[in-house]
Amino acid sequence: MKQSQRLSGISKFILVGLGVIIALLGLALAAGGVKLVSLGGSWYFLIGGLVMTTCGLLIARFKPAGAWLFAAFLVGTAIWAISDAGLVFWPVFSRLFMFSAIGLAVTLVYPLLKRANGGVPGRGAYGIAAVLAIGLAVAAGNMFVAHPTVAATGTGPGLTPVEPAKAQKDWAHYGNTEGGSRFAALDQINRGNVDKLKVAWTYHTGDVAESDGNGAEDQLTPLQVGNKVFICTPHNNLIALDADSGKELWKNPINAQSKVWQRCRGMAYFDATTAIAQPANSTIIEAQPAPAANCQRRLLTNTIDARLIAVDADTGEFCQGFGSNGQVDLKAGLGDVPDSYYQLSSPPLMAGTTVVVGGRVADNVQSDMPGGVIRGFDVITGAMRWAFDPGNPQDKQAPADGSTYVRSTPNSWAPMSYDAGTNTVFLPMGSSSTDIYGVERSKLDHTYGASILALDASSGEERWVFQTVHNDLWDFDLPMQPSLIDFTKDGKSVPALVIGTKAGQIYVLDRATGKPLTDVKEVPVKPANIPNEPYSPTQPKSLGMPQIGAQHLTESDMWGATPYDQLLCRIDFKSMRYDGLYTAPGTDKSLSFPGSLGGMNWGSISTDPVHGFIFVNDMRLGLWIQMIPSQNKGQAASGGESLNTGMGAVPLKGTPYAVNKNRFLSVAGIPCQAPPFGTLTAIDMKTQKVAWQVPVGTVEDTGPLGIRMHLPIKVGLPTLGGTLSTQGGLIFIAGTQDFYLRAFNSGNGEEVWKSRLPVGSQGGPMTYVSPKTGKQYIVITAGGARQSTDRGDYVMAYALP
Repeated sequence: MKQSQRLSGISKFILVGLGVIIALLGLALAAGGVKLVSLGGSWYFLIGGLVMTTCGLLIARFKPAGAWLFAAFLVGTAIWAISDAGLVFWPVFSRLFMFSAIGLAVTLVYPLLKRANGGVPGRGAYGIAAVLAIGLAVAAGNMFVAHPTVAATGTGPGLTPVEPAKAQKDWAHYGNTEGGSRFAALDQINRGNVDKLKVAWTYHTGDVAESDGNGAEDQLTPLQVGNKVFICTPHNNLIALDADSGKELWKNPINAQSKVWQRCRGMAYFDATTAIAQPANSTIIEAQPAPAANCQRRLLTNTIDARLIAVDADTGEFCQGFGSNGQVDLKAGLGDVPDSYYQLSSPPLMAGTTVVVGGRVADNVQSDMPGGVIRGFDVITGAMRWAFDPGNPQDKQAPADGSTYVRSTPNSWAPMSYDAGTNTVFLPMGSSSTDIYGVERSKLDHTYGASILALDASSGEERWVFQTVHNDLWDFDLPMQPSLIDFTKDGKSVPALVIGTKAGQIYVLDRATGKPLTDVKEVPVKPANIPNEPYSPTQPKSLGMPQIGAQHLTESDMWGATPYDQLLCRIDFKSMRYDGLYTAPGTDKSLSFPGSLGGMNWGSISTDPVHGFIFVNDMRLGLWIQMIPSQNKGQAASGGESLNTGMGAVPLKGTPYAVNKNRFLSVAGIPCQAPPFGTLTAIDMKTQKVAWQVPVGTVEDTGPLGIRMHLPIKVGLPTLGGTLSTQGGLIFIAGTQDFYLRAFNSGNGEEVWKSRLPVGSQGGPMTYVSPKTGKQYIVITAGGARQSTDRGDYVMAYALP
């Protein structure tokens, strides 16, 4: 009798089936391994694939040697995984989990292989299977545990009770303060009781983001003054709510419309009844009472269709005497401004009695675009006081009839900050059009692009400029509001500003001079192959501050949910040109990491001025870029950047190129580098060291191929939205792909509370104490996460019972 006949038909089917599956998986691994080796990559996949194929064939032929060879393969894979990735959970998990699961199956059928060869099946195989099963269960359980990128050092912020005289009264500015602190001196809600937070009220704005298909998203941080909470919706509708009940007090349906990028991140507030002291070293502009009783207290917003609007904060009516019926046309002086080419999504800034506005110029559309002029307007009349034209900085007046502000100049689209003590406005600047092609840039474009610019708030005169990227070819706009802090340098407290960049850099600058207060070095970088491009031979790196998600990638950093998508990511990585942080785009395919989405983005930094900390949230999304030679100088641009993402092929009208720009993702739609893909970091500004860094967000509402996993796997997802720091020792954040508002212990990064939202949120959390009831509320808007189809119109307030 043949040995194989000792097995039942089912047993034979199991062995043959398992063997064929292992052999096919091995062949796929080896085939990809051949490609990877040809690109100079790791030999593991080729060798491992050949061994797996042999294992599968032996098992299919009922040979016990197949199981032993697979055991050797598993041991070899474990040794390789640790040598390749170190003892880091997610990289090791992706290398070992799938193969260990196959090893469990092989171990369970080993007795069948013994029986097929006339042997006596031993129980040892089941013992090994039990050990493997326990190991797999432990590994699976660890998917639901946060794996901090930087373990808590124990040096995070402590707790200092709020002195009643210093308690916060209102949240009257986008970043709470004019200097963008995003810090609340409130501690009614604190580390000890945050787990008791409950929904206090919910309001529906009636403006569901993307309901009209125009790329609308809710990215709001509300304001609160007295007993009112102020809201603006993606279509710029203005609403006032009762701070205790969420009841609507008034609504002004502005209903601004644009084809793309519809959103309102915030508003400005001005009270004409409050005396405003102007510093002696600046032009004095006295606050004048508003005409009659209309708009003594006024709410101001920029609209996506380029208007500056002022309404009465008490009634919602348009402010008479401000511009034309409460509105100022921001397209004045810009020349040709097609819809979606020039928009305002970030809030205006109140600088004394001057309202300062920038503007967003669409990326990568064409070389001839509206200019990036920054303007200051009288808060009472709406009359323009000054204009800072980056292409003509000496002339502060509006252009004469028939002419325009210089076109295609760097713009300031992100929120700005104001230092009342020195009457200085700090502007985060973007790049000139077309963002990633610099051949036609002027000297002034090179001066102001990707920089922080300080202006006198009363006159618009330049005080200083500091550049973070030279000849920016990566769309590394300064994306956030600078936060004003006091920084200790050589034992002395220096008024400073701190700002993060899309490139994962954090700069600390002297507010008076713009000089770096921490180490910034010019590092050499390589050019690409675009003719006549004035590549900068060096780029600045902020080495005196932590680099956030800006590590230099290697092949070993590639990742996947399985070894197979990891292999494909490795092949893609080795197929692209990559020289590190400032890999310049060329006609070949190149990798930019972090890409133009960030790094850090408009959510901005939150601070703890009491203990000297800042808190930074980031996203880690690489992009691959390829410049495509074309004859498109006469072509019309086809809408420029895609809705919301700027991804895909885009004709750069007026240049010799088009560009293809896409996220660096695996076939499963997962970022190709190892997790986390988004973190929250606490930095001690006294030492410039990371106190802790934790992943934020799970795949509960997303997953491979866009399929929701419904599992709270704490992989850490890209964060798009801001944070709130409180003196109660908490950091609140909602800007993840899963539908939660979370609170973290600011001392150690531990997640101490979360609440399920109806849809995802890209909003900034804010907090206030009601002057009527004395109750502290946390407020967040939820209109939908970036990659989710679920949309809503929620404003939600949380309070202690």
